[in-house]
Amino acid sequence: MSTVDSFSAKSTLRVGETDYEIYRLGAVPGLERLPYSLKVLAENLLRTEDGANITSDHVRALADWDPSAQPSTEIQFTPARVVMQDFTGVPCVVDLATMREAVADLGGDPASINPLSPAELVIDHSVQIDVFGRSDAFERNVAIEYERNHERYQFLRWGQTAFDDFKVVPPGTGIVHQVNIEYLARTVMTREVESGGQKVLRAYPDTCVGTDSHTTMVNGLGVLGWGVGGIEAEAAMLGQPVSMLIPRVVGFKLNGQIPAGVTATDVVLTITEMLREHGVVGKFVEFYGDGVAAVPLANRATIGNMSPEFGSTAAIFPIDDVTLDYLRLTGRSDDEVALVEAYAKEQGMWHDPATEPVFSEYLELDLGTVVPSIAGPKRPQDRIAISHAKAAFQRDLPAYAPEVRNGVDEAEKESFPASDSPAIGNQARKTVPVTTPDGAAYELFHGAVAIASITSCTNTSNPSVMLAAGLLAKKAVDAGLTVKPWVKTSMAPGSQVVTNYYDKAGLWPYLEKLGYHLVGYGCTTCIGNSGPLDPEVSEAVNAHDLAVVSVLSGNRNFEGRINPDIKMNYLASPPLVIAYALAGTMEFDFAHEPLGHGEDGKPVFLADIWPSPEEVQSTIDSSINREMFTADYADVFSGDEQWRSLDTPEGDTFAWDAESTYVRKPPYFEGMTAEPAPVEDIAGARVLAKLGDSVTTDHISPAGSIKPDSPAGTYLAENGVARKDFNSYGSRRGNHEVMIRGTFANIRLRNELLDGVEGGFTLNHLTGEQSTIYDAAQAYAEADIPLVILGGKEYGSGSSRDWAAKGTALLGVKAVITESFERIHRSNLIGMGVLPLQFPAGESAESLGLDGTETFDISGVSAITDGPAPSSVHVTATKSEGVTVEFDAVVRIDTPGEADYYRNGGILQYVLRSLVNG
Repeated sequence: MSTVDSFSAKSTLRVGETDYEIYRLGAVPGLERLPYSLKVLAENLLRTEDGANITSDHVRALADWDPSAQPSTEIQFTPARVVMQDFTGVPCVVDLATMREAVADLGGDPASINPLSPAELVIDHSVQIDVFGRSDAFERNVAIEYERNHERYQFLRWGQTAFDDFKVVPPGTGIVHQVNIEYLARTVMTREVESGGQKVLRAYPDTCVGTDSHTTMVNGLGVLGWGVGGIEAEAAMLGQPVSMLIPRVVGFKLNGQIPAGVTATDVVLTITEMLREHGVVGKFVEFYGDGVAAVPLANRATIGNMSPEFGSTAAIFPIDDVTLDYLRLTGRSDDEVALVEAYAKEQGMWHDPATEPVFSEYLELDLGTVVPSIAGPKRPQDRIAISHAKAAFQRDLPAYAPEVRNGVDEAEKESFPASDSPAIGNQARKTVPVTTPDGAAYELFHGAVAIASITSCTNTSNPSVMLAAGLLAKKAVDAGLTVKPWVKTSMAPGSQVVTNYYDKAGLWPYLEKLGYHLVGYGCTTCIGNSGPLDPEVSEAVNAHDLAVVSVLSGNRNFEGRINPDIKMNYLASPPLVIAYALAGTMEFDFAHEPLGHGEDGKPVFLADIWPSPEEVQSTIDSSINREMFTADYADVFSGDEQWRSLDTPEGDTFAWDAESTYVRKPPYFEGMTAEPAPVEDIAGARVLAKLGDSVTTDHISPAGSIKPDSPAGTYLAENGVARKDFNSYGSRRGNHEVMIRGTFANIRLRNELLDGVEGGFTLNHLTGEQSTIYDAAQAYAEADIPLVILGGKEYGSGSSRDWAAKGTALLGVKAVITESFERIHRSNLIGMGVLPLQFPAGESAESLGLDGTETFDISGVSAITDGPAPSSVHVTATKSEGVTVEFDAVVRIDTPGEADYYRNGGILQYVLRSLVNG
């Protein structure tokens, strides 16, 4: 609660018959010129000013904001609420439960560990596509989900009863980001507070942080929020502000209209490519201009959702009439909508296309220039115009199928006109015969579409692309087209509303005819929960090293993420996903090759079955209404009978089960003292892994299936878990023993300490032999040897995965030295007490002659004990023959708050000591 109001900003806003306390931005000259996103931050500081951590100087820094300057002013942002999904949410609740015990050990009150801001968790990441292509797929997958995750779900039920202001949306409801925009988001928050000795109803902008990087989807609704690591989210729940620098803001002007045949997915892939090329890491992106009003709310959400893919902290649309219409459609009350409109206009937060705010940088897109696109084969920013997709695949295939060589010069061109498609086909391309259990036969080949999945938060919340997919399916069935037999098809909507409007539009039978049965409400394929391929497909792929592909309507296609059998992954709109399922191959030219032939023998091309914008809009208008949303969300936290019948443990502290392989008490607070120990320099460290550029949190953090011969698989087997019950790493995030063993264990990780080896392996410098990264780390720990990681550019890009940092810390890594970091992982490393360092500008491990066999000494770190983080520390790397390489590494502890976290050994230790010591 604010105790200071230096600018006399506190005032009253009357809407209808209700008075709201607000903090007027107009009280501070200079704030009126700011972009929308910075106005949200300014109000946040005005309302939370306490004269100590948040001062009038912070507000003035925003009022005096120089858009051209590099960020240098630290502020403390206090999010209004926290949203979580279950993969990242379970460890949050595990840590909160552990903190309750740790507070008691230090003489504090366990009940003080309670969310102080509303926290909502949606269980959406646990369903896997074990069953598909049949009418009972959803029921069977949910039953398997409950069987696999019984312990986790019991634990979350306990958390829902034990912690105040913590709610859980049960399984089978929807994806967290879609539930967020359709129900949880307020746009303008209200809360009863003590003010001036009396209780008042306060109104303020809805802001949030989430334990999933795609929390930015809510930016489409005018809500400022972004993904953070689980450790930061826990601190936010406990009342700790998020320390950040006032960012640069990129103004992105939209003009024109989306052309016929182009989807919101195509727009977002184009924007992703533009912004990734421009460079927006650590920046806000804000959309403005005449074209904004032409962008439906669902499309705005799709664009905001992909913010992590282009690297920005947030990608936001201001509030306007489109926002209000969506709030009404999704069942928000008239009073809520009226408050949003009145508040936005009162605070100068209403979008006015005639007024151009001041921005740090400017970009512009004419929506009329966007063309149908996909992205792949391994990064979301690698957009490919669909007209060039066949040639681009042919260009990229040799990297995944070494026996395929393409010597045609045209393959190196940046654009690939269809007439110039390089012909790999003039050399024999191997095919592999496959026989199904029912006796059917076909041949598999490089480029075969093994998975075609409509999934992910990015697109399944968007009626325009979802109904386009349904209409395309109807036209395909009517034309007599069928999906190829080797394609694993699946439909995982983002909420039950999608199911309802498919029903009302009469499209389900056509989708099901093509194999697109409902498999679950969750992230599924996009996070690696694609489930196994048919055994005969998997066997053929692995036995003959086939480079088969997945096509999904998702946002992530990093190597090794989607399915362990699949090497190449492509992002596409939902209707294009079905089109590729019909084609059956990535090596396909939709403009010139038919998808099949009709009963009349005439060829059927994609253009023949692609629905028109008018058809799509007419179906939206006739099949979606407000009542769908109000009915589906009427009792959203209660769950079905399976959820309600779960046995729920009781008590303020959790009774840990020593036999559990899902939920275990982590070691973060063992031996913790009331005061932090002095920070020490790092001496005698060895390199655990030497990594190249673009190592993502997918490479670092445990994800996907658990292989039987991996350290995690061995651990589970030793603890009596049958192979069929291994489940995924994500489902076992509440067990640090599993997660440590899966850190740096991605099957596509390339550790340069070893030649030609992929996966979670390293060179153990103590023995000179290859071992798993986990086993080597254990050996180093036994010898009391600290560890470092060497990396390249963009280290840690990808999801906001707390376990990428937690696992790194628990393996004994004390410092990570790279050429550059992406935002979330760098801050998460600090949050776990790991020092993020960068090579001097223009230098790298290669340029300095480091091969990873050296012993590292890092001096100057100890200065953090009594003061701010130094700008650099001195690194001495000693080779086996005694030769040394010395350099000054840049310390990437960017704010005083981060220095406090590092000084305490991590953010959770800092919060605990703050609570105990006052």
